[in-house]
Amino acid sequence: QVQLVESGGGLVQPGGSLRLSCAASGFIFSNYVMSWVRRAPGKSLEWVSAVSRGGGTTDYADSVKGRFTIARDNAENTIYLQMNDLKIEDTAVYYCAKKRPPRLATMSPDINEYEIRGPGTQVTVSS
Repeated sequence: QVQLVESGGGLVQPGGSLRLSCAASGFIFSNYVMSWVRRAPGKSLEWVSAVSRGGGTTDYADSVKGRFTIARDNAENTIYLQMNDLKIEDTAVYYCAKKRPPRLATMSPDINEYEIRGPGTQVTVSS
Protein backbone atom coordinates (compact mmCIF):
# COMPACT_ATOMS: atom_id res chain seq x y z
CA GLN A 1 0.00 0.00 0.00
CA VAL A 2 1.39 3.38 -1.01
CA GLN A 3 2.09 5.65 1.94
CA LEU A 4 3.62 9.10 2.14
CA VAL A 5 4.09 10.45 5.66
CA GLU A 6 5.06 14.08 6.06
CA SER A 7 6.66 15.58 9.17
CA GLY A 8 8.58 18.61 10.35
CA GLY A 9 5.94 21.31 10.22
CA GLY A 10 5.31 23.80 12.98
CA LEU A 11 4.97 27.42 13.99
CA VAL A 12 7.78 29.76 12.99
CA GLN A 13 8.29 33.51 12.85
CA PRO A 14 8.76 35.33 9.53
CA GLY A 15 12.34 34.91 8.38
CA GLY A 16 12.67 31.59 10.15
CA SER A 17 13.42 28.12 8.79
CA LEU A 18 11.90 24.67 8.83
CA ARG A 19 12.88 21.34 7.31
CA LEU A 20 10.12 19.04 6.15
CA SER A 21 10.55 15.32 5.59
CA CYS A 22 8.42 12.76 3.78
CA ALA A 23 8.87 9.03 4.27
CA ALA A 24 7.64 6.89 1.40
CA SER A 25 6.68 3.23 1.30
CA GLY A 26 4.71 0.76 -0.78
CA PHE A 27 6.24 1.60 -4.16
CA ILE A 28 9.64 1.72 -5.89
CA PHE A 29 10.58 5.18 -4.69
CA SER A 30 13.55 5.70 -6.99
CA ASN A 31 11.36 5.21 -10.07
CA TYR A 32 9.32 8.34 -9.40
CA VAL A 33 9.76 12.07 -9.69
CA MET A 34 8.64 13.41 -6.32
CA SER A 35 7.16 16.76 -5.43
CA TRP A 36 6.03 19.03 -2.63
CA VAL A 37 2.68 20.76 -2.94
CA ARG A 38 0.79 22.96 -0.49
CA ARG A 39 -2.69 24.21 0.30
CA ALA A 40 -2.98 27.60 1.95
CA PRO A 41 -6.12 28.45 3.93
CA GLY A 42 -9.02 29.04 1.56
CA LYS A 43 -6.94 28.37 -1.54
CA SER A 44 -6.47 25.51 -3.98
CA LEU A 45 -3.49 23.19 -4.10
CA GLU A 46 -0.27 24.81 -5.30
CA TRP A 47 2.76 23.00 -6.70
CA VAL A 48 5.91 24.04 -4.81
CA SER A 49 8.86 21.96 -5.99
CA ALA A 50 9.91 18.74 -7.71
CA VAL A 51 13.01 16.55 -7.73
CA SER A 52 14.12 14.10 -10.38
CA ARG A 53 14.43 10.40 -9.73
CA GLY A 54 18.15 10.57 -9.05
CA GLY A 55 17.95 13.89 -7.22
CA GLY A 56 20.19 15.75 -9.61
CA THR A 57 17.50 17.98 -11.14
CA THR A 58 15.17 20.22 -9.16
CA ASP A 59 12.50 22.77 -10.00
CA TYR A 60 10.67 25.38 -7.97
CA ALA A 61 7.66 27.62 -8.12
CA ASP A 62 8.64 31.27 -8.54
CA SER A 63 7.13 32.05 -5.14
CA VAL A 64 9.70 29.89 -3.32
CA LYS A 65 12.70 30.00 -5.65
CA GLY A 66 15.87 30.95 -3.81
CA ARG A 67 14.34 30.21 -0.40
CA PHE A 68 13.35 26.53 -0.55
CA THR A 69 15.53 23.53 -1.40
CA ILE A 70 14.22 20.08 -2.26
CA ALA A 71 16.30 16.93 -1.91
CA ARG A 72 15.84 13.20 -1.78
CA ASP A 73 17.58 10.17 -0.29
CA ASN A 74 16.72 7.07 -2.31
CA ALA A 75 18.46 4.81 0.20
CA GLU A 76 16.04 6.06 2.87
CA ASN A 77 12.98 6.49 0.61
CA THR A 78 12.68 10.05 1.85
CA ILE A 79 12.37 13.52 0.39
CA TYR A 80 13.06 16.79 2.16
CA LEU A 81 12.14 20.42 1.83
CA GLN A 82 14.44 22.93 3.46
CA MET A 83 12.51 26.18 3.84
CA ASN A 84 14.41 29.36 4.67
CA ASP A 85 13.35 32.99 4.99
CA LEU A 86 9.78 31.91 5.54
CA LYS A 87 7.02 34.40 4.83
CA ILE A 88 3.49 34.67 6.18
CA GLU A 89 2.19 33.64 2.76
CA ASP A 90 4.02 30.30 3.10
CA THR A 91 1.48 29.28 5.73
CA ALA A 92 -0.17 26.11 4.43
CA VAL A 93 -0.50 22.38 4.79
CA TYR A 94 2.40 20.84 2.93
CA TYR A 95 2.11 17.48 1.19
CA CYS A 96 4.60 15.35 -0.62
CA ALA A 97 3.35 13.75 -3.79
CA LYS A 98 4.45 11.10 -6.25
CA LYS A 99 4.26 11.43 -10.01
CA ARG A 100 1.23 9.80 -11.61
CA PRO A 101 1.75 7.19 -14.32
CA PRO A 102 2.66 6.86 -17.08
CA ARG A 103 5.39 9.53 -17.18
CA LEU A 104 7.05 8.76 -13.87
CA ALA A 105 10.35 10.36 -14.85
CA THR A 106 9.05 13.64 -16.26
CA MET A 107 9.40 16.77 -14.14
CA SER A 108 6.29 18.94 -14.22
CA PRO A 109 4.78 21.91 -12.37
CA ASP A 110 1.26 20.65 -13.15
CA ILE A 111 -0.40 19.77 -9.86
CA ASN A 112 -2.65 17.28 -11.65
CA GLU A 113 0.33 15.10 -12.54
CA TYR A 114 0.98 14.26 -8.91
CA GLU A 115 -0.73 12.03 -6.40
CA ILE A 116 -1.02 12.90 -2.71
CA ARG A 117 -1.14 9.96 -0.33
CA GLY A 118 -0.46 11.45 3.08
CA PRO A 119 -2.01 13.65 5.77
CA GLY A 120 0.31 16.59 5.20
CA THR A 121 2.13 18.70 7.75
CA GLN A 122 1.02 22.15 8.89
CA VAL A 123 3.41 25.07 8.48
CA THR A 124 2.35 28.29 10.14
CA VAL A 125 4.40 31.45 9.72
CA SER A 126 3.33 34.12 12.15
CA SER A 127 4.79 36.77 14.41
